[in-house]
Amino acid sequence: MKISEFKDKIPGKVYELLERRGFEELRPSQWKSVKAGLFEDKNLLVCTPTASGKTLVAELAFLNAVLHDKGKAVYIVPLKALASEKHKQFKKDYPNLKIGVSSGDLDSEDAYLANNDVIITTSEKFDSLLRHKAPWIKKLKTVVVDEIHLLNDDSRGPTLEIVITILRKELKDIQFIGLSATIGNAEELAEWLDAELIMDTWRPVKLKKGVYFEGNIDFKE
Repeated sequence: MKISEFKDKIPGKVYELLERRGFEELRPSQWKSVKAGLFEDKNLLVCTPTASGKTLVAELAFLNAVLHDKGKAVYIVPLKALASEKHKQFKKDYPNLKIGVSSGDLDSEDAYLANNDVIITTSEKFDSLLRHKAPWIKKLKTVVVDEIHLLNDDSRGPTLEIVITILRKELKDIQFIGLSATIGNAEELAEWLDAELIMDTWRPVKLKKGVYFEGNIDFKE
């Protein structure tokens, strides 16, 4: 759908930034998220295929937190390498925002993070920041949890669940945006998060299934 159709739902500064970046249309997961209350601080659980536009939903949420709500945002990823990748990409796309990354020493509160608008981190590091009572956490408006299906992971799941639980208890007005391409109990998780569930099967490249045998692939119609 044309982005212009949602001009009355998107805060002015966020809309102007999207225009400058050349966005003319929103993909299904994106316009569904806007309609579901993305800019009204509603919690969202976005479950759509890889490359369907989930990351922009998260970006819209943290732009709203920083530019409209005048607060901070945290972007939680499962791996240090992914944290570095997101940090590099977001700094390129949003040079006027202060974007920091922290995924290392679990015994440090990393006081420098207070100077950033968006903080990219792992669940383990953010758990450490919570335990150190980093003062800037009180200014959080939005938390994005990438690969939120890892709540079911034996190693990372418990820490991520604790982080979300503490934040929901301590910050009553915080917005959660959960992202996942593979999740089996989406309705149950959305209920736990008190979130609007966004589901869609659209993908930019059609996915075909087939059987490979003796040099040939027989695709299923």
